[in-house]
Amino acid sequence: MNRFDVSVYAIRRRRGRRRPFEVRWRAAGRARSKSFLTRALADSYRAELVRAARKGLEFDPQTGEPVLWAAPEPVTVTWYQHAAAYAAMKWPALAAHSRASVAEALATVTPALTRATRVRPPAAQLRTALYQHAFNPARTATSDEATARVLTWAEQESLPLARLADPIVLRAALDALTLRLDGSRAAANTITRKRAVFHGALGYAVEAGLLDSNPADSIRWQVPKAATTVDPKVVASPAQAEALLAAVARIRPALAAFFGCLYYGALRRGGVASARG
Repeated sequence: MNRFDVSVYAIRRRRGRRRPFEVRWRAAGRARSKSFLTRALADSYRAELVRAARKGLEFDPQTGEPVLWAAPEPVTVTWYQHAAAYAAMKWPALAAHSRASVAEALATVTPALTRATRVRPPAAQLRTALYQHAFNPARTATSDEATARVLTWAEQESLPLARLADPIVLRAALDALTLRLDGSRAAANTITRKRAVFHGALGYAVEAGLLDSNPADSIRWQVPKAATTVDPKVVASPAQAEALLAAVARIRPALAAFFGCLYYGALRRGGVASARG
């Protein structure tokens, strides 16, 4: 019995039958047939048999059809499903602050990994629902109907995880990590932290066999540099600084020199934290 020896014959019409159009073929040493209601359906099925035979596919001696036809369809894992699984995996070993950091990063990037639909939840509502429930294993359930609808939308419209192998999709996700809800640029350290979570989630997909390699390692993308221009509106003028220092000298004289050093030395937060009296 040769499972690769297949012959497909012409369609035969049998009048008076409920399914009059019969596809006939011989596979694995046995004659086979299958009837259809219309010729178009019979033609389509016969064409698939011919295509499988030309490809040299193995035919099942029990069904007479290609073995691959009986194989189950591959399960499509979406980014939403994988991100939720990643958060659940990381959760037990993380401190409260780190849990919030993971949930925040995943909630930031997930809206960028959904299909373009005509109706879309408001950005703030979507991110809040994702942060508080989708990527918070302790609060996955919600009794609020509006939040439940948002989560259902996010789950149904999430892109397949495999789409992240596309550089265009991956860049859109990385760019989303750089923005706040109002569209302004996030701080560089915030972007770096969120990117690390995103990279870890993609690495977990590789471990789970859902991706062949981490796509973030094959793309040239850098954290945008922070703007160096100082907005005069947020910096005290010399007159304002003198008034503030005078007020400190009246209220807490011992701190006047300290705050004077902060202003005249133009110290950054790191320098302030390490200042000693």
